[in-house]
Amino acid sequence: MANQLAESIKSIEWESTHQTLDEQGFAKLPALLSREQCEEVINRYDDDSLYRTTINMERYRFGEGQYRYFDTPLPSLIQEIRTAFYPELAKAANRWLVYLKKEPAYPETLDDFLKKCHEKEQTRTTPLILKYEPGGYNCLHQDLYGDVYFPFQVVFALNQLEKDYTGGESLLVEQRPRAQSRGHVITLEQGEALIFPTNHRPVKGKNGYYRNTVRHGVSTLTSGIRYGMGIIFHDAK
Repeated sequence: MANQLAESIKSIEWESTHQTLDEQGFAKLPALLSREQCEEVINRYDDDSLYRTTINMERYRFGEGQYRYFDTPLPSLIQEIRTAFYPELAKAANRWLVYLKKEPAYPETLDDFLKKCHEKEQTRTTPLILKYEPGGYNCLHQDLYGDVYFPFQVVFALNQLEKDYTGGESLLVEQRPRAQSRGHVITLEQGEALIFPTNHRPVKGKNGYYRNTVRHGVSTLTSGIRYGMGIIFHDAK
């Protein structure tokens, strides 16, 4: 099943996805996870052996809800997603650096990139599962975790909008230089994924490219329980 998932990720229409990332900074993908795969992840939410730490958002004023970081070794499904997505997103990451007149910096494989993280003492795994109940939300933020970070991350919806919960849309807010911020609201069906920037994105202007800082969050859940899964490619300090 995991190998099939890797093939599904490789067979994404990457040419158009790259174009979408360049034009709007994020890209919504069709369902990559089956209902059974989503339910498998949800059903193991309370299995403490899978996680290295649990964060209650309200305690840190991050919002209201809970998320849990998967421990190493990552579950095979999570590892497969992380490994399969990385090569194409590394191409986009290096292209964005060139737009900003910088040298490409991201190696072709996830293993080689993680070596860079570990050289900077970033060794803690970062993929996570999130749970929101009515009234829950996630404040706008960035997931950087150290000096080395990958400029994209991917979030999956694990259960069904309107059936299992209402509200809880994904939020992206761009901070534009010398202009008011711009917001994006993205809804995901079960198994669908969203690629979005971890820190900033290049935007083409009259005199070349400039950077828009991007933060992400989740709007208030109005009913039910919402589960999501975040795939972050860099490890944490």
